Amino acid sequence: MSTKNTSFQVNSSEDIANIRESHRPQINWIQPLVLLGPSGIWLLLLLVLPSFIILELSLVPDIRPGDLVNPSGFKNYIRIFDPLYLQVIGRSLYLAFGTTIICLILSFPVAYWIAQIAPKRWRNLLLLSFVLPLWTSSLLRSYAWITILRPTGLLNSLLTNLGLPTLELLNQTPAVLIGMSYGLLPYMILILYASLEKLDKGLLEAAADLGANPTQAFWQVTVPQILPGIAAGSMLVFITGLGDFVDPELLGGASSMTAARLVYNQFLGATQNWGFGSALSMTLILIVSVAIALLIKFGETTLKR
Repeated sequence: MSTKNTSFQVNSSEDIANIRESHRPQINWIQPLVLLGPSGIWLLLLLVLPSFIILELSLVPDIRPGDLVNPSGFKNYIRIFDPLYLQVIGRSLYLAFGTTIICLILSFPVAYWIAQIAPKRWRNLLLLSFVLPLWTSSLLRSYAWITILRPTGLLNSLLTNLGLPTLELLNQTPAVLIGMSYGLLPYMILILYASLEKLDKGLLEAAADLGANPTQAFWQVTVPQILPGIAAGSMLVFITGLGDFVDPELLGGASSMTAARLVYNQFLGATQNWGFGSALSMTLILIVSVAIALLIKFGETTLKR
């Protein structure tokens, strides 16, 4: 009898505990909030709020420092469709896209060699050698390229000694592409290396056993496996290249006006038109956002296939 009473009391205690647990308010959302809070506050203060301020300024025509902010229309955005400014935005997109293609072509063989062929004990040192240029200022790297590409620079001196014609590269689009590609190449190499390091060689061996030649194995086995890395590296290089200011300014000369330089002129140049500069900034943000959205949508569809 006492055993039954004891069992009944134990069961009753467990039931009471379960009832209390079920009525206890759920606070599972607090833990992720605590973890995401610092970065969320950082993004809110330094990205979201400034973006809203820029959006407000973009709706004020011809506003200058000290003027009253009174949003009144989309005049600044309509001004962007002027052929002159569309040409500037198109040149920026061309430079960013060209830099992305150049970095992808140059970095893939290097990343593949480091990840799959080079001895493991040398891989970290090889990666470090490609990251070292990032330790110097982008301004110094641009001036170094000026020294190399100018008419009396290192490159033309070497061509002259070899009996070859000199090249007029400085203050031209090729010089800008060279400088931007050099500055962004390490990012592409690191991202592709991270993808190629995880490459499943078993699938390559299976493709070879099934009669696939190296070209077919590359496009049908290797590329699909590292497609997320290619997309991530390309997007990083494209976005960074779209907002690059130093290389077009120093290597492109006056004829290489880009959207970043145009925004700079609106805020800190002689024109001092903060409204139009804000509209240009929001346009660049919109272009980048659309590119990321398309990457997420079609990238996931491609991976599922």
